[in-house]
Amino acid sequence: QEQLIQSGGGLVQAGGSLRLSCAASEWTFSRYNKAWFRQAPGKEREFVGVISRSGTTSYADSVKGRFTISRDNAEKTVYLQMSSLKPEDTGVYYCAADQSWSRSPDAYAYWGQGTQVTVSS
Repeated sequence: QEQLIQSGGGLVQAGGSLRLSCAASEWTFSRYNKAWFRQAPGKEREFVGVISRSGTTSYADSVKGRFTISRDNAEKTVYLQMSSLKPEDTGVYYCAADQSWSRSPDAYAYWGQGTQVTVSS
């Protein structure tokens, strides 16, 4: 059973930055793509970005140029660096892993516990 342990998040003012981490245990790091999703209250879970096993990234248009996904193979950790945050970025952020390369949450088998990000105006 793959486990994804998230950390980071919190409350930040608009225009600020936050970094989320997603660490793996029992992990075959080279096997899975890693994605980030977010879910605002009353809304469906939406794609934020994904990083492939080789480091290729893809982002949602809403975060492109503001968010960056990276991975540290030695630490078995994936990061989501968020800058120029907006109130509409508020939500619970989840990391996910799977062999799929997809923007759909249904394609991912393994999930972190979620972490709250709140951006105040």
